[in-house]
Amino acid sequence: MSEASVMTQPKAAANQFESINNVMLDIVDLKKVYPTPTGSYTVLENLQLQIQKEEFVTIIGHSGCGKTTLLSMIAGLNQISGGAIVLNGKPIIGPGPDRGVIFQSPSLMPWLSALENVMLGVDQVFSHASKKDRLAIAHYYLDKVGLYGDMQKKARELSQGMQQRVGIARAFALKPKVLLLDEPFGMLDSLTRGELQDVLLEVWNKEKITAIMITHDVDEAIFLADRVIMMTSGPSAQIGKIENILFERPRERKFIIEHDDYYHYRKSLIDFLEH
Repeated sequence: MSEASVMTQPKAAANQFESINNVMLDIVDLKKVYPTPTGSYTVLENLQLQIQKEEFVTIIGHSGCGKTTLLSMIAGLNQISGGAIVLNGKPIIGPGPDRGVIFQSPSLMPWLSALENVMLGVDQVFSHASKKDRLAIAHYYLDKVGLYGDMQKKARELSQGMQQRVGIARAFALKPKVLLLDEPFGMLDSLTRGELQDVLLEVWNKEKITAIMITHDVDEAIFLADRVIMMTSGPSAQIGKIENILFERPRERKFIIEHDDYYHYRKSLIDFLEH
């Protein structure tokens, strides 16, 4: 980092490490083994990671290194072979509303409206609330992702980018403790991708939900994250390197791209991926 850039960052660095002193997710000695016709295949082994409350973490690594396997185990959708994943002090033993998931495809019910798709989850998680209050929650998050005027449209009538906005609104509306994102913008064109990154950050900046996102995009990983977690290639993948991203929030894309530190971070990530 340049001397000038280091001088602009101590406040950001101090704020980051003073404010995130509560562990939200503790991954201890995690192991995942799949049986194969030729014997056991170990995807992850002895993986250690702590993620703090209100932290936004991105995970990168080559295809097949176990990123999605890791995320699916945090979601409770994939059984753990060894070790533990502890969420807010309690071991994860299955799926639950304390974890919201946004996949590459939003998996909406095409015959339902955007509002009805969000309400499916809201009605389940907040069944104790009045119908008026549940609708208010769905309206609020659809408005936050820019779909207030389109909430009555059927999901099949929405563009791919708009459908993903519904997916983002649905996940935040459940008020999860942890938000899990599996390459949510991977199928979108670059312009729509940039727009939805901004939408995601805007909502996250307000909600401050702990977020863990898988991405293959180095620039996306830097722009969104407090820390970038780099995984080694499999088999027996582990955490290879962690890069702290010290840009202050809220973030503006133009400022970050023009900042000297951006290229330092970018080189660090690319160097890791190329070795």
